[in-house]
Amino acid sequence: MAEKNVTGFVKLQIPAGGANPAPPVGPALGAQGVNIMQFCQAFNAATQDKAGTIIPVEITVYEDKTFDFVLKTPPAAFLIKEKLGLKSGSGIPQIRKVGELSLDQLREIAEIKMPDLNANTIEAAMEIIAGTARSMGVNIEGREPKKEYVITRRLKAILDGEGAGAAE
Repeated sequence: MAEKNVTGFVKLQIPAGGANPAPPVGPALGAQGVNIMQFCQAFNAATQDKAGTIIPVEITVYEDKTFDFVLKTPPAAFLIKEKLGLKSGSGIPQIRKVGELSLDQLREIAEIKMPDLNANTIEAAMEIIAGTARSMGVNIEGREPKKEYVITRRLKAILDGEGAGAAE
């Protein structure tokens, strides 16, 4: 079999079993000339047992418009929110905390994400996931925040819901 020339590479995050020709799938693959329905059927068949989970997928498009795809593990933020039952992270993660992960929960998430992380040990993977958790406003059990934040007048107005751009 002759080696195929790669003409494109597409990365998407799609709900498991929920790929359809609507955006973002249709436009991203249509621009590459891929048969959208063929991809949707293959993706949905490969992910039907993971319903309700966001699955990152890397699609390699070849010169003859055929494709291969590789499924990745769900995003760390998705796994953290799922583990803690959160709807979203904090809008001001340094000040407003939305939950706390135990070390066991942190290890479970790190073990799930390990194949996709640039880490040699589970402890290194746990540190990567802990960083994601901190950026979402989630504390890690037994760890103190590294820095104390000063609440300025502008930040106080945002926290009180009075300032311009009070997102929460």
